[in-house]
Amino acid sequence: MTERVDISIRGMSCASCVGRVERALKKQSGVTDAQVNLATEKATVTFEEHANPGQVAHAVEEAGYQPVVETAEIPIIGMTCGSCVSRVERTLEKLPGIVQASVNLTTQKAFVRFLPAAVTLPRIHHAIRDAGYEPQDQGESTQTEREDQEGVQLRNKVLIAALFTIPVVIIAMGKMIPALEAILTSIMPYRGWMSIEWLLTTPVQFYAGARFYRAGYAELRHANPGMNSLVMIGSSAAYFYSVAALLIPGFFPAGTAESYFEAAAVIVTLILLGRYFEHVAKGRTSEAIKKLLQLQAKTARVIRDGDTVEVPIEAVVPGDRILARPGERIPVDGVVEEGHSYVDESMISGEPVPVAKQKDAEVVGGTINKNGALTFRATRVGADTVLSQIVKMVESAQAEKPPIQKLADKIAGIFVPIVLAIAVITFAVWFGFGPAPALSFAFVTTVSVLLIACPCAMGLATPTAIMVGTGKGAEMGVLFRKGAALETLAKVDTIVLDKTGTLTMGRPELTDFVVLEGQENDVLRWVAAVEAQSEHPIAEAIVRGAKDRGLDLPSISHFQAEPGFGIEAEVDGHKLNVGADRYMSRLGIELGKKAEERANALAREAKSPLYAAVDGKLAAIIAVADPLKEGSVEAIASLQEQGLNVAMLTGDNRATAEAIARQVGIQQVLAEVLPDQKANEIKRLRADGHNTAFVGDGINDAPALAQADVGIAIGTGTDIAIEAGDVVLMRGDLRGIVNATALSKRTRKTILSNFAWAYGYNVALIPVAAGALYPFTGFLLNPILAAAAMSLSSIFVLTNSLRLRRFQPQENAPDPRANNEEPALEYSA
Repeated sequence: MTERVDISIRGMSCASCVGRVERALKKQSGVTDAQVNLATEKATVTFEEHANPGQVAHAVEEAGYQPVVETAEIPIIGMTCGSCVSRVERTLEKLPGIVQASVNLTTQKAFVRFLPAAVTLPRIHHAIRDAGYEPQDQGESTQTEREDQEGVQLRNKVLIAALFTIPVVIIAMGKMIPALEAILTSIMPYRGWMSIEWLLTTPVQFYAGARFYRAGYAELRHANPGMNSLVMIGSSAAYFYSVAALLIPGFFPAGTAESYFEAAAVIVTLILLGRYFEHVAKGRTSEAIKKLLQLQAKTARVIRDGDTVEVPIEAVVPGDRILARPGERIPVDGVVEEGHSYVDESMISGEPVPVAKQKDAEVVGGTINKNGALTFRATRVGADTVLSQIVKMVESAQAEKPPIQKLADKIAGIFVPIVLAIAVITFAVWFGFGPAPALSFAFVTTVSVLLIACPCAMGLATPTAIMVGTGKGAEMGVLFRKGAALETLAKVDTIVLDKTGTLTMGRPELTDFVVLEGQENDVLRWVAAVEAQSEHPIAEAIVRGAKDRGLDLPSISHFQAEPGFGIEAEVDGHKLNVGADRYMSRLGIELGKKAEERANALAREAKSPLYAAVDGKLAAIIAVADPLKEGSVEAIASLQEQGLNVAMLTGDNRATAEAIARQVGIQQVLAEVLPDQKANEIKRLRADGHNTAFVGDGINDAPALAQADVGIAIGTGTDIAIEAGDVVLMRGDLRGIVNATALSKRTRKTILSNFAWAYGYNVALIPVAAGALYPFTGFLLNPILAAAAMSLSSIFVLTNSLRLRRFQPQENAPDPRANNEEPALEYSA
């Protein structure tokens, strides 16, 4: 039996594309036929029964095209541990048409990519529900509302459970203290007090602990036991054992008809209390997202028909003219049309110094207008704003599983069945070979094993650290677009940087103007006036330099340009010539030894020297260069202090590369590399065994960014939606790389310590719970202590992850040039 599915495909342009896609599809297991239509941009694929159509999406992507898939973010209620995550993922991956399924325990969400022709969203919801969990539509309530409701419910259940549990514990303790036991027995017989314990424990077991029965039953029904199964079995064993001891004491061997009602009640209460503390702590891990969302203005002052009207932010459309008064948040992204002010953009750049804004400057929604009124035209609203993109990036990074978490989820998926097997063996050994009363010993040790082994901490170890780490990065102006990048960056040993636009500003600037004859401002005015007639980037740099000094440019006449040499014109009655040394030689103008030495010195600093002659005499040496970005030198030094190899990859000539490398302290230079060869150089470094991060501007460096283990894209506040990079620096300052690498190392260290605790805790305490110490010390772990220890392990992991919130950006390393140190350079092409 077969079935057919139509898959929409983007990117095909010719018959060869059709053939390539068809061949890729037919190679897939379970595919019996595939027909691709270029006109409709669809593939009709025929599958054998039980084959998964979702696999073909990967085949289409590997062939170089884009299958049209839908993405769903599904909130899920009821997940409590790593085995829950593993179970939901396995359930989803079995559905036909699922391309990818990733479940995050901390955010309580499933992120699913699927082929809408093969599986529908209601079918996905049904599968999650059938697995024992409750999916919710995004429209039902906001995540914050769901979290608040869950917190209130947990708190109420804890209070109710505690209200009934405390008297049970008092009665149980009274039976162990002779003086109190005498008082209790004088009031009523021992079995009467057992009846009261039963009445008090029942609402704790079946009302407060109802969540464990619902979820635990679903887990066992699907043969996928998890934490809820362990709690349900452990607490139920204590409860029903006690009920049987109360109602049919003659059934039990002598001395074993004991009451464990207090254990059942305390187990449920402590685990609920631990779950509530987890909920509170997990809420704190997502504070970064909440803070970002709070930055969004609720209303905007829109100018319509000459009047200023305050409207909800949802009513703003691109093209609206908006007034931002001093002290107000700028509601949406736009371009200033009127006014002058300073805007606090620290929320997108991490830079505390307000930025000047005037006509034609870009402003970003969520930033704060400080001291002047601005009128701007809206350019991006809603989900298109920079703030929305930042939130989307951070949420995406928090949802993605790093490699270490995928391994942890697989382990958690088999851990609980192993624990159940250990519990059965424990009971059998104690019952068969233990001292009298063997049944009581067997019961206590088995329940302790079930409770101590709950894998909550395992499931929380990675996602909580990733959430806090990515949130902290966003606060510092470092966006991790992928959660895996936060882990991978910690393993990087080589940082490769592009030069233009990364180490340098990316556009020429007038750096030196050495006057040999005449007044400096006069000569610069004349040179800039002549260069204003040219569109060459060097000419534009000279003109900007003159205007930055507040100089007015005079009119010129008799302008002539000689391509490859220079330009000539008359300015204020003087004949002016500007060009390279060969142009001066052609005009017969002597440069002189001092001028040549000065020009050569400038060239060694990666500056392009030009000459200006007035009335046939050399008047000035002009130097134009692409200057280093502020902080580049300090950033390189800090990265090297972290033990990282830092290299430069550039298409510039070796002389320029040498000069820039010496200025910033880079020793290894890959020079004269064509743009399409940059990715190959990164590939070569990786083949040599280096874990590599490439830093570029995210546009022309896209292949190299994608080829590296981690691609770090340079953004500039209003240009952060860079798809090529795994990490985006919202400022052009390279010191962001230092913070990113330091934060990634700290986050990975936190994840590893979380796992060491979570796994070490279980490995160490399961034998203790099973009674391994009893033959030597006479010690048995009480089930109540086992439940408390299990809850504390999860709280420890969460608390350890929250320590990342105290991470502080590293201090900059000293400038190595202060000691006149010049590194030796290594070159390759």
